[in-house]
This record gives sequence, structure tokens and C-alpha cells, in this order.
Amino acid sequence: MTTTVLVRYFASARAASGVEQETLQLPAGTSVSDVLGVLRGRHPEKLPKVLEAASFLLDGIAVRDRSRTVPDGAELDVLPPFAGG
Repeated sequence: MTTTVLVRYFASARAASGVEQETLQLPAGTSVSDVLGVLRGRHPEKLPKVLEAASFLLDGIAVRDRSRTVPDGAELDVLPPFAGG
């Protein structure tokens, strides 16, 4: 069995990955940490640095535990730190 995950990139994460979003087919039972490892491998030049500082939403809910299993059909948003004031 596989898990389909839609990864959406925002701001500098979009620039680092070179795409707005991508769909991954991963083994069932994949964790958020596993997904991030795949993303580092797919976009090794710039994205790993962004991922170190980014926060993540899994189906609209903040990810606090990266060992959390990703359900099939999930959306993972990659949110780099935003400047503001």
C-alpha cells in the first residue's frame, strides 16, 4: 500500500524547491520526518536549509511531532519563517 501526499511550498520554500507543489507516492505508514527526508533528496541544493527553519501544517494543523504518520491523501504545507512587524 502507498500513501499519497500533496506537498505545498510557500515563499522561500517555493523558491528553493522550484515548484509550487508536488505529489509524492510513499509507503503506507510514512511519517512527516520521512516526507521531509524525501524532499531533501529531491531538492538537495537549496531546500534542506529552508526545511531546517520551516514549520509544517498537516491537513491544516501545525505539526509538533514529526514522527506523526501521514494519512493517505494528506496535504503537507511547508511554511518558512516569515518576516514582519
